[in-house]
Amino acid sequence: MKPISSRFTSFLPSSSPLLPIPTRRYVIPIMAFSSSSSPPGTSPSRENPNVNDWEDEDQDKLRLVLRYHNQTKHSFTNYARGPRGLDWANQPNPFRRYVSAPLLPLQHFPQDNHDIDDSPLYSSLFVSLPPPKPISLPSISQLFYDSLALSAWKTTGFSTWSLRVNPSSGNLHPTEAYLIAPPIDAIAESAFVAHYAPKEHSLEIRANIPSGFFPKFFPKNSFLIGISSIFWREAWKYGERAFRYCNHDAGHAIGAITIAAAELGWDVKLLDGLGFEDLQRLMGLHIFPEFQIPSRPGKGKFPGIEFEHPDCLLLVFPNGTRDFTVNYDELSSVIAQFPSLEWKGKPNALSKEHVCWDIIYRTAEAVKKPISSVSKLFSVDLFRSSGVLNQGSYKGLTTRQVVRKRRSADDMDRVTFIDRSMFYQILLHCLPSGSDSGRKQTKQMALPFRVLPWDAEVHLALFVHRVLGLPKGLYFLARNEDHVSDLKKAMRSEFEWIKPDGCPDDLPLYELARVDCQNLAKDLSCHQDIASDGCFSLGMVARFEPALREKFPWMYPRLFWETGVLGQVLYLEAHAIGISATGIGCYFDDPVHELLGIKDGTFQSLYHFTVGGPVLDKRIMSLPAYPGPSLDA
Repeated sequence: MKPISSRFTSFLPSSSPLLPIPTRRYVIPIMAFSSSSSPPGTSPSRENPNVNDWEDEDQDKLRLVLRYHNQTKHSFTNYARGPRGLDWANQPNPFRRYVSAPLLPLQHFPQDNHDIDDSPLYSSLFVSLPPPKPISLPSISQLFYDSLALSAWKTTGFSTWSLRVNPSSGNLHPTEAYLIAPPIDAIAESAFVAHYAPKEHSLEIRANIPSGFFPKFFPKNSFLIGISSIFWREAWKYGERAFRYCNHDAGHAIGAITIAAAELGWDVKLLDGLGFEDLQRLMGLHIFPEFQIPSRPGKGKFPGIEFEHPDCLLLVFPNGTRDFTVNYDELSSVIAQFPSLEWKGKPNALSKEHVCWDIIYRTAEAVKKPISSVSKLFSVDLFRSSGVLNQGSYKGLTTRQVVRKRRSADDMDRVTFIDRSMFYQILLHCLPSGSDSGRKQTKQMALPFRVLPWDAEVHLALFVHRVLGLPKGLYFLARNEDHVSDLKKAMRSEFEWIKPDGCPDDLPLYELARVDCQNLAKDLSCHQDIASDGCFSLGMVARFEPALREKFPWMYPRLFWETGVLGQVLYLEAHAIGISATGIGCYFDDPVHELLGIKDGTFQSLYHFTVGGPVLDKRIMSLPAYPGPSLDA
């Protein structure tokens, strides 16, 4: 490999102390879109949008989204706006309950007894899905137990807190989930909507819905899961940047549900044709009064701020079910009647006082998606398997053992190495199109990315620190190979873009520069040691402005969902091979872009991650998830 230029080494030193990184902030230009050319009284197609046909309202929404993204960037000289200290007296309750709604306990499952753990091997899911199980109390219980339930309690001194199977920024858990299902023996005699209560591992039955709802619109033996976010839970700690983190967490939840469904032989697809109001009515979230957004940030009593923002809807169905049509117009007309149903339960209060960061709620308004204008034919792609280099890397762990023992590492040990075959194995499972036939990476057909209905938009810029057989340096995984030409144009001309030694032919991984980047990775991730002390860390780089222009402003949260699904794979892969991982939401946005050579909004870094050997804090005691302590302190 030829030496990299002195200009690049001055920015990314190898063995010398970290040199100052330029601190100028690049401002993403707001495109000057022309006025809509649609005739009066018509709207541009939401299926094949043309930016020149956008309504003025859509242009305004895009400007607001770009303003939010710029305003919430961290830099070396300035962090995004947030609380100066944590108001512990008003920390939001992490558990939403609907008071007086009937509570139905779900079943629990073993995770340490191989004789009665019937969960399939973790590694097997990436090769093929098992035969689908019927919808029942045990299978629904298992789905939630292995995706959104509590995984443990932790205690030290006078503090006690819970952990969950799905990770969350700051362990604040803004994500809520709803089951919308046909009649299920031992759960409900009629079709119903229920809220999942993770502390109790139970369903709160909120309403009964028309009996013909599922047979008319969805494949046989299918059901729905709705996901919503409570922005206040994250904003309490993280201020304006919380909207980003809530959507990371929604993506993690999507990934967790998709993996748990795969255990049961079920496929999952995001139903992205319904609009915001449809999701709100379907989950029963219309009961929250409309939040009146103040004109500026403020502190006080804002009870309306605890509302739930409906994010997305997942269709769960037996794998092997092929093409089917969803008539969104007819479906929406039926859901429009749901507010008149008898909805049970009153949502509990989460805090006595609040701080409102108004830009969060204005951005949430801007990305509300309208209903698609046409029926959608779901062409369910054949399951594409991901390559397995070394089956022994996964130590024969079942899926339940991996997902329920997942933890976010607080520190890395600075000594653990992984072999490069393990590193390549992890990245093979990050590929959207699978890796069993040499096809170009574009469409998301492999587990768990097949849940997402768009082509891959997120790539990985990797800082390799401790991988045996692989030089330290900066690497890049192109998860959509249609973007490679644009990436090369957008990034530094000094980068080599060569295949590393021993890299599988179907893994689009490139070595950009050989250099010790431990200090750099640390400093770019808000000076956090955890980014440099593991085996490798990374930034998730999304095709940004082009995706928003092509797919409208509501693609903004969806880009974060994709990073969350990808992050979930990284968590599980790390635990499956015996190490750990942590998502990093705090990083310096534009210095990351400057390192890569990115000078505009074509690509943006949306999430950071680190993988390595964890340091266990022996002062903290672990307790079983169920039954948990009687008090959550």
